[in-house]
Amino acid sequence: MAKKYWIMKSEPSVFGIDDLVKRGSAFWDGVRNYQVRNMFRDDMKVGDLALIYHSNTKEIGIVGEMKIVEVGQVDPTQFVFGHEYYDPKSKVEKPTWLGPVVGFVRKYPRTILLNELKSESVLADLPFIKKGNRLSVCELSKEQYRVICGLVKTRK
Repeated sequence: MAKKYWIMKSEPSVFGIDDLVKRGSAFWDGVRNYQVRNMFRDDMKVGDLALIYHSNTKEIGIVGEMKIVEVGQVDPTQFVFGHEYYDPKSKVEKPTWLGPVVGFVRKYPRTILLNELKSESVLADLPFIKKGNRLSVCELSKEQYRVICGLVKTRK
């Protein structure tokens, strides 16, 4: 089966590339969107590559690469009463929320800024960069992934 490519959005004040550098790998928790949960469960595979995108920060954009180490793991935060990701409807015997374990690949020497992504025609149809998109994860084509990775070497 062919490898897939992803962008995964996170706020660096919650979990960022530097956290992943320190840990080496980490569970991607806190996703509470059914469409993304289904991607984690049905589409994402061990060995897939993902770009980590920092949002809600001074420099919004892609800051590095990671790989999918494990898939379909139960998100334990859904069961922790009082936790910001607690879900009273989710049951231990039938959990609602899942996530992958991601592993560090590399940190970019600079952030690939959102306006750089928007200027690439091959990325024009990418929901991730369109205004109003609320998904924290989106799949990329191999070409889109290659173009984005190539942007780290250029300065626009």
